[in-house]
Amino acid sequence: MRTMNPGYELPLLLFGGFRTLIDRLHEELARQGHPEARPSHGFALQAIGTGGVTASELGRRLGVSKQAAGKTVDRLAGLGYVERAADESDARAKVVRLTPLGLDLLRRSAVIFDELRAEWAESLGEDRVAALESALRVVVPSGLRVDAVGWMAAD
Repeated sequence: MRTMNPGYELPLLLFGGFRTLIDRLHEELARQGHPEARPSHGFALQAIGTGGVTASELGRRLGVSKQAAGKTVDRLAGLGYVERAADESDARAKVVRLTPLGLDLLRRSAVIFDELRAEWAESLGEDRVAALESALRVVVPSGLRVDAVGWMAAD
């Protein structure tokens, strides 16, 4: 009879798998010309999306203050991943948009994630990886969230 693993191991194993994928992603991104990219940048770029957002909306999506979102935008703009532009619907507001470099980072990330998934499928078997993904979809609420930056921050 199989003994049950301690409950605390599940989140640690899930986080370990996540961390392994993210670390490998950033190693490859650095080799492909994005050495300054950090995991928090990926969350922010996903939250900005292809349509752009205001700093306030970015803060809400990331679960951080408008000021923290502004600092993130400053860092991303300094790296060339985003730009601030006038909001076409509100002349007083600024919209944060991805630059071609930011879009390149997201495109490369998508390809690398596909390659990493293929490596897992090679090691574990496609059926096991697909079953893992399917099982996680059952227990993870619908709609993937990018607010890990704010969630992980200390109060």
